[in-house]
Amino acid sequence: MFDRVRARLSPDTVTEPAVGLFVDGPNVFRDEFDVDLDDLRDTARRLGRVGVIRVYLDEHATPGLIQAAEARGFEVIITSGDVDVKLAVDATALAGDGTIDQLAIVSRDTDFKPVLEYAGTVGVETIAIAPGSHGRSDALQNAADDALTLEP
Repeated sequence: MFDRVRARLSPDTVTEPAVGLFVDGPNVFRDEFDVDLDDLRDTARRLGRVGVIRVYLDEHATPGLIQAAEARGFEVIITSGDVDVKLAVDATALAGDGTIDQLAIVSRDTDFKPVLEYAGTVGVETIAIAPGSHGRSDALQNAADDALTLEP
């Protein structure tokens, strides 16, 4: 077992970029978007080696959503009030310390534009993922290196 762990951590064998996927839960998990947790996880895996996969939720999140996210491998972060600040601080810190090579933010909130811009200045590739075509933010798409739209 330890040989497999060492092999995954060895710099010679890790060729895929480490992806950090940050999901703005209250902004994404809405009836009008119909976003699936499995689709989000699969999107992160297509981008590279998943290093960090988090969903940020507020205190109004249902226990079912929390359990579903954890069952699918997401780290669930619960905040009181608005999740934007916690998500932005965490994403900025991980981009700045070299933990991730790619930063993907799933949101339609333009508040994350400075996070994408900062990540770009420190050499982290950025991806803005919209929860649906009518949930796209032009500001996020334009700030990111790449933009994806989840379709139902």
